[in-house]
Amino acid sequence: MKVLIVDDELLAREGLDLMLAEFPDIEIVGQCGDGQEAVESIRKLQPDLVFLDINMPGGSGFDVVQAVGAAAMPLTVFLTAYDEFAVEAFRINALDYLLKPVSSERLADSLARARQVLAQDKTMETRLQGLLAHMTQEPRDDDRVVIRVDGHVYFLKPEDISHIQADGDYVTVFTRDRSHLVRDTMKNMEDKLSSLGFQRIHRSSIVNLDAIGELVCNDNGEYDVILHDDTVLKLSRSYRDALYARMARGSLPG
Repeated sequence: MKVLIVDDELLAREGLDLMLAEFPDIEIVGQCGDGQEAVESIRKLQPDLVFLDINMPGGSGFDVVQAVGAAAMPLTVFLTAYDEFAVEAFRINALDYLLKPVSSERLADSLARARQVLAQDKTMETRLQGLLAHMTQEPRDDDRVVIRVDGHVYFLKPEDISHIQADGDYVTVFTRDRSHLVRDTMKNMEDKLSSLGFQRIHRSSIVNLDAIGELVCNDNGEYDVILHDDTVLKLSRSYRDALYARMARGSLPG
């Protein structure tokens, strides 16, 4: 199987090259560091399989697909450093996708899938056309929150998440029926969720505004946020006005 590696990071290309060297039926025919080089190499080398990075300066992986044309594209495995808006589309329409850093087990799975497709003499045209159509759609109001946990990717509806708590180098995402320990930062989670009806209320807490049942003022003048499931969260003074501004006009007393 002739393989082309496309990634703007040299170390990523070399690392994937070393991993692929463990498979005797794989021949690396080239490496590319940008989209334009990838387009030229795909046309010239005609690989059976391309590992294609999504986020590259000067042109994304989708630009490569559009430039080459879905009908002319080889089997494609997308590489991503966790693009929450694209992972579902990859899963539906691509041959496969790999989250960085790439694991040996997932790589082997992707190669096995590629071998099966090649043996059946199938092409990527229909899949890639569907992917491009999906990625050009307007964002949906119900965009799901994508989190990665121990090799699993979960697609959570925002309304199913009650709150997020800091937990050392991790965050815990609480849903209606379970919790997920995710290696991420509160700042990243805040950026992802603020447009979906969530608000930071403490350096250690982010809450779904629809999950808030009441605010209770304690004897010391501090507020607790009481969720509908009776979970009690502390409301920091520094986030108090921002929370109230999103819930009602005016400001809290004191």
